[in-house]
Order: sequence, then structure tokens, then C-alpha cells
Amino acid sequence: METNNLQQQLKGIFTLLRATFGIVPIVAGLDKFTNLLTNWELYLNPSLARLLPFPASTFMMIVGVIEIIAGIIVWRKAALGGYIVAAWLTAIALTLLAGFQYVDVAVRDLVMAIAAFSMAKLSKLAA
Repeated sequence: METNNLQQQLKGIFTLLRATFGIVPIVAGLDKFTNLLTNWELYLNPSLARLLPFPASTFMMIVGVIEIIAGIIVWRKAALGGYIVAAWLTAIALTLLAGFQYVDVAVRDLVMAIAAFSMAKLSKLAA
């Protein structure tokens, strides 16, 4: 009986995490095209921006497409999507830390990466 209750709790936690890591990347990805939430180009490491063969806005739109795809993968295959989102958030955090810009955002991205990784692991237990 207690095992069944624990399984239900795990499923609830997993469902919440899957919704979070499905919806948030899709919303952030869509916003790369509108900049309603923020001006995403400001978060681009200037050293990286100088290396781009196209405008930063184009790069951010490419990032947006990747984020939308990652969110969709989370919905369809949570374990794989969780690992992708965790890696993506870690990469973003490292680029922010490399330029020592937006350190607070970098730390939050690392925390979210840990949560996405945990969701991927939890997906196997909650199945």
C-alpha cells in the first residue's frame, strides 16, 4: 500500500517537472522571435557574438527553434528531453559565466539544469 502511495507521489512530482521543462523552453523559444519577456541578445556573450557570421538576433532565433524542439522532446520522451534541456541550460550558464555576465541568471540556469537532469532520472521511476 505504501509503495503505491510513493509511486503516486513520484508520478505527481514527475508530471510537474515535465510540464515545467516542456512549457518553459517552448515559451522562451517563442519569445526569441518577439522579445516580449526580455531582450535575449543582451544575454549573448560578446565574445561569442563577435564570432557569429550573422546578426545576434538571427542567432537567438536559431536558439529559439532549438528550445522549442527541446520542449517538445520533453513532452514526448521525458528522459531524453530532460538530458537535452539539462545540457542546454548548462551550456548557457557556462557561456554566461565565461563572460562573467548575468551570474545570477547563470546560477539559476545551473539549478534548472539539475532539476531537468533529476526529471530525466525520475522519469524511469515514475513510469
